[in-house]
Amino acid sequence: MRRSRVLRIAKALLARSPEPLRAFALKHRELLKFAVVGGTTFLVDNAVFYGLKLTFLEPKPVTAKIIAVLVATIVSYVLNREWSFRTRGGRERRHEAALFFLVSAIGLVLSSAPLWISRYVFGLDTPQVSLLTQEIADFMSAQVIGTLIAMVFRFWALRRWVFPDEQARPDLRLAPVRDATHEAA
Repeated sequence: MRRSRVLRIAKALLARSPEPLRAFALKHRELLKFAVVGGTTFLVDNAVFYGLKLTFLEPKPVTAKIIAVLVATIVSYVLNREWSFRTRGGRERRHEAALFFLVSAIGLVLSSAPLWISRYVFGLDTPQVSLLTQEIADFMSAQVIGTLIAMVFRFWALRRWVFPDEQARPDLRLAPVRDATHEAA
């Protein structure tokens, strides 16, 4: 019942969208879903990263970032498998999960590298720079640059290796929604 209501609302919004936007959304729905999952995991990543970095892992920002990415990766696997790449598959679940976490481990390195470079190559940490400069550099390097680099890599790698077959699983949500009032008639 709830799923059909959400689907009806989504279809109504899509129907009211201008044609170019509707065509883009339909053509790139997998990318858009991946972006929503990415936004969600970005929030998880930030919450965990700053929660750790501003408390007991204050002197170890790269460790805080790695833990944050690991937590966000687990959330990402569940959301991507069950929503973004719902119709994709082609692999046994254990193999798929192992590949997902391998791709994510590479993403972790790509995501953490700009922060490591900022801190340990450019020396953008206190006392060399002000606390405000350090925090801005940390945010830009870890949460913006690192996240963008890792996101592009992950989208490409997930489609290529983890969920390679486009129609491996049926997407039941694309089936026509029946209205209970019409079924009774």
